[in-house]
Amino acid sequence: MAFDLDNVKAFLAAIDHGSFSAAARALGRVPSAISMAIANLEAQLDVQLFDRTGRNPTPTAQALALLPQARLLAEGLQRLNVHALSLNRGLEASLTLALVPELLGTVPWSAALHALALEHPLLQVEVLTAPQADALAMVRSGRADLALVFERYGAAPYQAFQEVAEERLVAVAARSHPMFKGARQAQVRDTDLLLQRQIVVAGRDTDQVDQRIAMSSLQWKTDSPIAALALVKAGLGWAWLPASQVREAVQGGELVEIPTINLTNVLRFFVDIVWTEERPLGMAATRFIELLNVQKM
Repeated sequence: MAFDLDNVKAFLAAIDHGSFSAAARALGRVPSAISMAIANLEAQLDVQLFDRTGRNPTPTAQALALLPQARLLAEGLQRLNVHALSLNRGLEASLTLALVPELLGTVPWSAALHALALEHPLLQVEVLTAPQADALAMVRSGRADLALVFERYGAAPYQAFQEVAEERLVAVAARSHPMFKGARQAQVRDTDLLLQRQIVVAGRDTDQVDQRIAMSSLQWKTDSPIAALALVKAGLGWAWLPASQVREAVQGGELVEIPTINLTNVLRFFVDIVWTEERPLGMAATRFIELLNVQKM
């Protein structure tokens, strides 16, 4: 095979440094080794790569045509070497992150992943979305390494976590909802609210819901905040939803932040990154948590 790592380096160095002797100094080799590597490459390819008629060899049109792919090859080999060294030092082969969908647009998780990808470009990453109970179950089972979720009442013994953000949930309903008819529109009491159908985001395989959120005696459940928002917009119930998710609909008048008079219509929750102490945290997972904390500053 004509191109290998050594002669690709020699080829690039000769172009970048303008002479075989300068390329040799850059690579820590003798000039004759660079000259021989280039000559062997030309012989195997049956292509003249450098014009040697001048004082210094000049890359030919054929060499310049090969240059972009040669650079890609060299960069790819460099990334491969760095990744292999990182694996030897404890980098896991892949990182799986489970996200509560309500947090997709509120926590800078993608910026943290971008920074992680710059450090470990060959790391395999998987991002899953799931209701909170399901995301936590993924961490427990090993399906996910980390879960980005709302704070919990009494974290399970196996859970380790770190607070990384804060999110506001607001109580909203469609402007056309019956509880806003007449004089009652400006004064909704807790007793009024608890009698209305509530749309609750819950896990697929569990009946457990956060009792700070699940208030009404009649509840419709969904595993999707997008579906919950659609149900609320359709006037089928009220819900606690992230302020960022409903902002546009509230500003446009389609939804109303329920004007309660004896309880708050805003809940503030911390956002946690959760992992299990039953398995050691890998290098990529540890670094992601660090980068997530950097992003929130």
